[in-house]
Amino acid sequence: MNYEPINLSRKFSKFTEHWSPKVIAQMNDYHLKLAKVQGEFVWHDHPETDEVFIVVKGRLDIHFRDGKVSLNEGELFVVPKGVEHKPFAEQECHILLIEPAGTVNTGSVEDKLTAPNDVWI
Repeated sequence: MNYEPINLSRKFSKFTEHWSPKVIAQMNDYHLKLAKVQGEFVWHDHPETDEVFIVVKGRLDIHFRDGKVSLNEGELFVVPKGVEHKPFAEQECHILLIEPAGTVNTGSVEDKLTAPNDVWI
């Protein structure tokens, strides 16, 4: 077993692309993923799972068809399974996602922002 902590700042320094989550740890059947986001994402949902968004740096809005939630550094929100949503960040924002291993960032939507899945850093 490795008894080294995972340093989020160091992990974030290893990539520059936006909307391309990177796996940093696994807990049971769940992946913890880091992503840098900026601009608009696509409308999508995850019919089989909830999705946790934790803002590490910056500000993130998550739009829903009937409203939105705004997250600042140190805040989190759980998007319930099956709820259509569209994240947006005016400036670059660093987030931590928690979701089942194998979850595709755009759900069942195929888009230019669909990222390669399960990429570890």
